[in-house]
Amino acid sequence: MVSPFEVANYFIWLANETGSFLSNLKLQKLVYYAQAWHLALEDSPLFEEDFEAWIHGPVLPTLYQKYQCFSWKPIIENVAKPTLNPQLEKFFQQIADVYFGCDAYELELMTHQEDPWKIARSNLPLDAPSTDIIKKEWMKDYYASHAEETEEDENFAESFI
Repeated sequence: MVSPFEVANYFIWLANETGSFLSNLKLQKLVYYAQAWHLALEDSPLFEEDFEAWIHGPVLPTLYQKYQCFSWKPIIENVAKPTLNPQLEKFFQQIADVYFGCDAYELELMTHQEDPWKIARSNLPLDAPSTDIIKKEWMKDYYASHAEETEEDENFAESFI
């Protein structure tokens, strides 16, 4: 297992390398999708912390707190390229290949349309605060079923979706 901060550092490093805009909101969604797809494809979590179903999508409170000082601005932090095993680095790069080109609001809208966030929020209005947990089991089941639906796609290994 890795910490959510190690996952975040990979995406912050990548944003620095590519000159990409990476806000706290976008970082939350990238870390969420990394956890979700790892649960679905590897049948194990990347880290133990749970996401909460906030208004703007899934959030890890500890990660949010670390980067909240940047508000909606890009995260400006010099991080070295994380030392990861090759399989995990390839996995993070695949997540980036699919989701990194989306802006924060596109990622937010995507998570709002997916079952794990919707189940956790139940019947709450879209603008109602919530700290309800998005269960890893929901994430695993939803993304695993999505993977099964697209398994025959020859680009599946590269794109997940």
